Amino acid sequence: MIDLHSHILAGLDDGARTLEESVEIALTAARDGISVMAATPHVRDDYPTAAETMERLVLELEGILLEKGIGLRVLGGAEIAIQHLKTLSDRELRLFGLGGNPRYLLVEFPYFGWPLSLETEIWTLRRRGITPVLAHPERNPEVQLAPARVAPLVAAGALVQLTAASVDGRLGSRNKRAAAALIASGHAHIIASDAHWPGLRAAGLSRAAAAVGNPELADWLTQRVPSAIVEDEPIPPRPQTESRSLRRRFRI
Repeated sequence: MIDLHSHILAGLDDGARTLEESVEIALTAARDGISVMAATPHVRDDYPTAAETMERLVLELEGILLEKGIGLRVLGGAEIAIQHLKTLSDRELRLFGLGGNPRYLLVEFPYFGWPLSLETEIWTLRRRGITPVLAHPERNPEVQLAPARVAPLVAAGALVQLTAASVDGRLGSRNKRAAAALIASGHAHIIASDAHWPGLRAAGLSRAAAAVGNPELADWLTQRVPSAIVEDEPIPPRPQTESRSLRRRFRI
């Protein structure tokens, strides 16, 4: 499996606080069957991460994991707040490319409210040849009340990433129901851990994959789509599934 959202780099944001915690996150991920993890530190007012700093820490962590024999490949990226998209140069956006691919960006979906500029920002990125990947919209109350609000964003060209702990229920029933609705409607494309440190949204995707209840769809969400992004290949077609059976599986 491939995990395209994590805060594994130490000391950059509210993720791993020490290098030891970074290694523990990596070890947990590898034991869960994850072969690749994107380091996606926050880029926003409280955490103005520089692209060069992210790149340097990714290389340092990869070297340490290699020395320790931990079979996890770490790639670059960032979780960029919507209001920060306009402040970054084309060069910075490319350096923050998700999984090292400058044609994708992980964009932090707000936890509250609905930015009026959201769809415009998606169109702007698409015109620049960048596909936005919206991080964890299922955790937003507006989406929880009306998951169909995400549909126009997907139609505009965005991909949607769900948090594993939402899918498997660790983040509560509201998050789980919203995640399930997005999966059932075909408006979810990726499941990722959003791992911060060992005790908060721990690394791992296997529980969420099992919760999907459809092995082919789970593989598409945790392996095939993330792999296409990392390898810069076309996003594979979504497996044919029966939305009614998915809704029964999630009890929505």
